[in-house]
Amino acid sequence: MEVLPKDAPSKEFDSDGYQVIDGSVLEGGGQILRNAAALSCILGIPIRVKNIRAGRDKPGLRPQHLSGLSLIANLCGGRLENGSVGSCEITLKPGPIGAGQFIADTKTAGSICLLMQAAVPCLLFSPGPCTLVLKGGTNCDMAPQIDYTTLIFKPIAERFGMHFDVDIKRRGYYPKGGGEVEVKSQPVKYLVGVSDSLTQRGELVLINSRSFVAGNLPAHLSNKVSQSISRSLKQNFPKVELKQQSLKEPDGAAIGSGLGTIIVAETSTGCLFGGSALGKPRSPAEETGEAAAREIIEALHSGGCVDQYLQDQLILLMTLAKGTTKLLCGPLTLHTKTAIHVARLMTKAEFTVENLEQNKFLITCEGIGHLNTHLTEA
Repeated sequence: MEVLPKDAPSKEFDSDGYQVIDGSVLEGGGQILRNAAALSCILGIPIRVKNIRAGRDKPGLRPQHLSGLSLIANLCGGRLENGSVGSCEITLKPGPIGAGQFIADTKTAGSICLLMQAAVPCLLFSPGPCTLVLKGGTNCDMAPQIDYTTLIFKPIAERFGMHFDVDIKRRGYYPKGGGEVEVKSQPVKYLVGVSDSLTQRGELVLINSRSFVAGNLPAHLSNKVSQSISRSLKQNFPKVELKQQSLKEPDGAAIGSGLGTIIVAETSTGCLFGGSALGKPRSPAEETGEAAAREIIEALHSGGCVDQYLQDQLILLMTLAKGTTKLLCGPLTLHTKTAIHVARLMTKAEFTVENLEQNKFLITCEGIGHLNTHLTEA
């Protein structure tokens, strides 16, 4: 079975010269919007995205997606048209990326981390330091938790030359949201390809977990989550050091009530893997720990150097980087295939995917080496 089509997808432009992106292909959701908008902003490509979330129960833009698109437009002084909830087609005409402070508020429990996925890469190519003030949900279902972004994505992204700092001012949980995160970034001349460290797995040396409750939930529930994680991981990795933190968020440090956990596993070569889960109403706390443990165990048994959630988040960095990046991973996710599709559609980045053995793949990307023209003379 062909893992990746040999030929890049054919480009289509409308009568105004906007590149047309079909938002219904592959993952068919918000990721196409985020990646296409980020590349539009960074590369100065006007885009028309049609069939937005066409196959979803509620097609078109949701408040979360609209917040992200509006933020991207603000970053580059761009013009966003048809930007309203429910819209199934938008156009974005980008301008030059600015610097300074930018604010985005989902006004819901929409994921702050998904806003960051699209916006932070854009800031790398700004003329100066930037601050993002993002409001919404910090720990949400169907999105990375803020802890995943800071503990796993951030240190791996730094290998590409991407540097940003995250200050969690306040956590926000479903359904109220109300969290606030401040992100500070510095521009770079260019990102660099990572050719070795993402292909060498090493030995598992340490597992950390952070289990929390917030709001009106009793503190002892976080201990129950930690205990269930410990039982599962000790069975599977009896010789690996396990460090655990169980806590209740201080009053005022979070909006709403929540229960959840993040597990981070580290190898001797610096590979990082995550597993996470959030509590569900009327479900035992132990189930949250068991779900996160299953996720980390599956990630560690995949044989790759990244987990299923980091795979697709690195594709944009690989695309923009100067030089070659090699990424060893387990089964390719639909999100990863979608990210590669958008990258090939909008850039000249060259991707190959090699099936090394059953459910183990090597993604190689020759990036476009995009330069920050503001810094090239520095």
